[in-house]
Amino acid sequence: MSEQLAPQQAPLVAPPDRSMWATLRARPLFWLCSIALGILAVIAIIPGPIAGMFGQPDPRACDLSDSALEPGGAHVFGTDLQGCDIFANVIYGTQTSLFIGLLTTILCLAISLVLGTIAGYYGGFADRVVARLTDVFLGFPFLLGAIVVLNGLGTRSAVTVSLVIAFFSWPTLARLVRSSVRTVRSTEYVQAATAMGLRDRRILLDHVVPNSLGPVLAIATTMVGSVIVAESTLTFLGVGLRAPSISWGLQLSSAQSYFQSEPHLLIFPSIFLTVTVLSLITLGDILRDALDPKGRS
Repeated sequence: MSEQLAPQQAPLVAPPDRSMWATLRARPLFWLCSIALGILAVIAIIPGPIAGMFGQPDPRACDLSDSALEPGGAHVFGTDLQGCDIFANVIYGTQTSLFIGLLTTILCLAISLVLGTIAGYYGGFADRVVARLTDVFLGFPFLLGAIVVLNGLGTRSAVTVSLVIAFFSWPTLARLVRSSVRTVRSTEYVQAATAMGLRDRRILLDHVVPNSLGPVLAIATTMVGSVIVAESTLTFLGVGLRAPSISWGLQLSSAQSYFQSEPHLLIFPSIFLTVTVLSLITLGDILRDALDPKGRS
């Protein structure tokens, strides 16, 4: 009997799609971005030993007699006007920039998951409230709002800047979470769980949220790069981090007036900033394509 049924069942089995991991492995850009970000992560974790390998391990150990030295010798990236080693400052700036990018994205993701899930799953009044709230924040210019808030703060640490950027950046991610949750909510397995009488909390934690995270995490990866650019922009404008903090934005801000006479002051922080942001944005685009079923076909 089973032998007679087997030929009839075979056509019902769809050919397996390429897995997301197989799609990622086939993309050279995925490996290139992963290696670049891995190196940057190591630099952020142990900046001291790495800075000491090619220059001064202490970015604040400055000697005015070494002011504005060209790259080479004991200072592979040269020195700034105060005689501080640029390589050490760039290395320690990696830690600050990645910390702000990751912390801000985590905060935005947490807010977006809560509000977006409530709006997408329950709809109705909750959806309208969240929609109007996001409209208010999206209607307010990010740069202007961040400048106003940061100017009103007494101290500007990495955590403070992260909180301000997250305060104005979560609405776009919340809308994406809402859209993803609404798509998952209409699937058969969620409807079956609802028909079985499972509590909303269990349905959300076991089925809705895990299956909604894919596209959200892909965009969140891209957002880390955008946050790093935002922090550098605010610091460059003089409303972000302040000395004695160390960041790429501060280095770019102090070097802008000396680009023609001392271009190395601006070039090296810019290279690290560009590589980091491009790697994060490209990796986010690759993950988004890999999560798209059409991209794996």
